[in-house]
Amino acid sequence: MPRDGDRWESRRVKTLLNVIWLVFAGAWLALGYVAAGVVCCVLIVTIPFGIASFRIASYVLWPFGRTIVEKPTAGAMSAIGNVIWVIVAGIWLAIGHVATAIPLFVSIIGIPMGIANLKLIPVSLVPLGKQIVPTDRAFAAYGH
Repeated sequence: MPRDGDRWESRRVKTLLNVIWLVFAGAWLALGYVAAGVVCCVLIVTIPFGIASFRIASYVLWPFGRTIVEKPTAGAMSAIGNVIWVIVAGIWLAIGHVATAIPLFVSIIGIPMGIANLKLIPVSLVPLGKQIVPTDRAFAAYGH
């Protein structure tokens, strides 16, 4: 059973990792996802993709301590949208995250950042029908 001190220490480590991530990768990635979201919203038909881009941008800013879970209300339209997303953008985003994670693994301090970059692949590959939740909530609700 975790003690309160353990939770406090865990929060401090997550915050430190998030700040380092924000400075070295998060801000730039988030700007890219926000720009894509704006373009998708301007095109009207692709507004669901724009909303997904904004959701990913918020996750990219502060990834430590949060995770992705399936949205219980997602339906067939999410699946169809994800197929389109994978073809148009998802595969390229996933390749980009892998390509940027590899150099991060070279240094000891970059390993958590590389892991965070790889953690972004599922949501960048198929973002529709997903939700971003705090890790402790996901563990309690889904057992992950």
